[in-house]
Amino acid sequence: MKLGLVGLGKMGANMVRRLVRNGHEVVVSNRSQGPIDEVAKEGAIPSTSLADLVSKLEAPRVVWLMLPAGDVTEQHLHECMDLLEPGDIIVDGGNSNFNDSMRRAEMVSAKDMHFVDVGTSGGIWGLAEGYSMMVGGPDEAIEVLRPALETLAPAPDLGWGHMGPSGSGHFVKMVHNGIEYGMMQAYAEGFEIMKAREDFNLDLHQIAEVWRYGSVVRSWLLDLTATALEEDQDLSDIAPYVVDSGEGRWTVFEAINMDVPAPVITLALQMRFVSRQDQSYAAKLLAAMRKGFGGHAIKKAQTD
Repeated sequence: MKLGLVGLGKMGANMVRRLVRNGHEVVVSNRSQGPIDEVAKEGAIPSTSLADLVSKLEAPRVVWLMLPAGDVTEQHLHECMDLLEPGDIIVDGGNSNFNDSMRRAEMVSAKDMHFVDVGTSGGIWGLAEGYSMMVGGPDEAIEVLRPALETLAPAPDLGWGHMGPSGSGHFVKMVHNGIEYGMMQAYAEGFEIMKAREDFNLDLHQIAEVWRYGSVVRSWLLDLTATALEEDQDLSDIAPYVVDSGEGRWTVFEAINMDVPAPVITLALQMRFVSRQDQSYAAKLLAAMRKGFGGHAIKKAQTD
């Protein structure tokens, strides 16, 4: 099929490559020219603007946005709505909030166009392995997209599915990322416990490799952990500062709004905040309280 893709970051550019390598025609647009030139060398069709991109498509036109959540996606959506015609399809494959996707679907539908939200997972490995895609939107639009979805997925019938109405794709992806937070935190804590047992002199890379095969805790995250530990078990070049993309927060907010207990995901998010503190006032206060009620020793702060 033929479609347009806007946003050639690491994931967007690799999605273009996977589509082109499998016979699709992809017209591309990007804020900077360099990524356009790169994928054009591999068979993508370059465009000079969003209007130019749309002009190179045939009805029903498909414009797939792979952009940061928030204002950038919102601006491009409105520009697409001005350029496209009834029956055309706008896809948001980024990490947008599902509430925004529901609202955007109503706006697009009011112009007799279709809006499809695709929660996309796979990162930089998607080019080779395929992408997991959680798709929300109307049946008729998803049927038009099916050839592209089947190509982008690990296999035509694996790794992607129609979740439900508009917003459901990004909702499921949000929960996916919340679960990811909890899994990552559990791995991190477990390996730290083992590292702390110095008398056993444990080889953490060896343990990760053992767990990768046959263990009930095997996963792709464990594969990535094993790779990191093979290079340097002390992780000496990595600062203990962990960012969050926002979707973990949204998952926690939704859990609170729906009175659903989610302690593991919530605590995993909080631990990312802890990692960003050079000095934790809360930890200091905890130490002061322990001294107050139990006479426990306080470790004095280092001074220059």
